[in-house]
Amino acid sequence: MENDFHRSVSSRAARRSQLQQTKGCTIPVANDPYNIVIPKKSHEKLVQRLSYIVEDSATNGSQSSPLFGGHQTWQQREESFKIKPTMKVHCGFMRGGGEEMASKDIEYVKKCTFVVATGIFDAYDAPHQPSNISKRSEELFCFLMVVDEVSLEFIRRNVSVRKDSDGGQWVGIWRLILLEHQPYDEPRRNGKVPKILTHRLFPQARYSIWIDGKMELIVDPLLLLERYLWRDKHTFAIAQHKHHRDVYEEADANKRRKRYARPLIDLHMKIYRYEGLQPWDQHKRTPSDVPEGAIIIREHTALNNLFSCLWFNEVHLFTPRDQLSFGYVVYRLGGLFKFFMFPNCEYNSIFILHPHIREHSSKIEWAKTMEELKKHPELIESRGGLGLWTPYPGNLDLVVLPPVARMSKAG
Repeated sequence: MENDFHRSVSSRAARRSQLQQTKGCTIPVANDPYNIVIPKKSHEKLVQRLSYIVEDSATNGSQSSPLFGGHQTWQQREESFKIKPTMKVHCGFMRGGGEEMASKDIEYVKKCTFVVATGIFDAYDAPHQPSNISKRSEELFCFLMVVDEVSLEFIRRNVSVRKDSDGGQWVGIWRLILLEHQPYDEPRRNGKVPKILTHRLFPQARYSIWIDGKMELIVDPLLLLERYLWRDKHTFAIAQHKHHRDVYEEADANKRRKRYARPLIDLHMKIYRYEGLQPWDQHKRTPSDVPEGAIIIREHTALNNLFSCLWFNEVHLFTPRDQLSFGYVVYRLGGLFKFFMFPNCEYNSIFILHPHIREHSSKIEWAKTMEELKKHPELIESRGGLGLWTPYPGNLDLVVLPPVARMSKAG
């Protein structure tokens, strides 16, 4: 693993040059971050008060431990999609469910109103330092790298980590934020917590830019906020997927690439089909139902926070493939959630994409049939995806998934 890390670092310059020449398109960003005027907070009309369920009611009087995302009932899930001025929803972080942050880090992030966040879980990636960051952005933004115990140990072995006078740990510009007691068996599902629930981890943040751990940011974050949010008065921006616009196409690709158990992806999609999610076509209001989720740029409005909660709840209940559930939540909110989905070529101009340190694989990804999963229950996650094993209040036997056009290779 250590050799892989050093090979990755040594080839970075050559890969940067190659990628900049062969991928991406010009991003129409402003010329100077020092001339950007930060606007006032957006006025929220639809949701005025949003609060969160923090006690896992299913554990009352029982011996089972709380789930990080709670034991949400089908009725609670249905009610959560009905937007009202005052709402209280599941949104992870159940008391006793895991993902504890040290007190020194809790204090540090209280000052963070502008955040660039990334995450490394299961030692899957190496830290990448952003470039082209202005002094103004260095002073304005907190650069927060969320890690689990395994990744922190890996970073300490391979990178110089410094400690400040308060005990905070740093790798270059990144402040390391350790989350202890991971809530899920599947590291990919653990990684969705800081990615989707950024507003819960960093509640004082007005704006956040999430980037996946494999990405090296090469554009000043203030220029990104101006381009993707403020210029056209958006509050949430995400890139369009490179290959797929239709959720059912993306699900098919996930099965072919063994991203999760094939029968459970099918079950996930049957639930969405039963609940009315249509295949994407040009008559839909959005350019695609499938995002490239490696970057999320958002203002932390109440409606955006609600969307993030609902999105995470789907990831908690079903498969951890967040690209399958994004378009479904957009559909359930009936056009009330507005967002900017920008061209994928711009996404490729914001970052340099680095390879993972190692290939990720989990046992459940190789299951081909429900019979195989039932015969080998050790393959099944114990704390995530439980909606796939909870009796569904509808007859899914007659659901037929729509045919898909395969727009990408299986590899």
